Amino acid sequence: MRLWIVAVGRMKAGPEQDLAARYLDRLRKTGAPLGLEWGGVLEFAEARQATVPERKRDEAARIEAALPAGAAFMVLDETGRMPSSPEFAGEIARLRDEGLRDLALVIGGPDGLLPELRARAQTAVAFGRLTLPHQIVRILVAEQLYRATTILAGHPYHRS
Repeated sequence: MRLWIVAVGRMKAGPEQDLAARYLDRLRKTGAPLGLEWGGVLEFAEARQATVPERKRDEAARIEAALPAGAAFMVLDETGRMPSSPEFAGEIARLRDEGLRDLALVIGGPDGLLPELRARAQTAVAFGRLTLPHQIVRILVAEQLYRATTILAGHPYHRS
């Protein structure tokens, strides 16, 4: 199964981008033997329409257009469920084992996600109830994907 990050907001060069890249490089190496291939990051600039509903519609349309055909997606949303890292890893393994070809983790823009897009997601996951900058969320997603592969591989990186 290929894993993707789809994000509204561009990551600028700097320490945040370097840290995310480090985890994604680790993911490439640890995921491949587990049947978890790194697809890449698809990122878009924030919408510039005048109203929040217009911006959400525009961003949702660009997100859906970017998803690989037949892909399932998880949205990162502070109202989502808060799985443990082993539960998150288990969900990824279950989707892989069910034969899903592509799974995207979607990070919305500063206005959040269009409710209709969120409703079509496989699931909504929260990294807590705090509102976080998208750069930090991207790092957290990259690290949790890497952590998931180490959990599935029985590697000691994750300690319970």
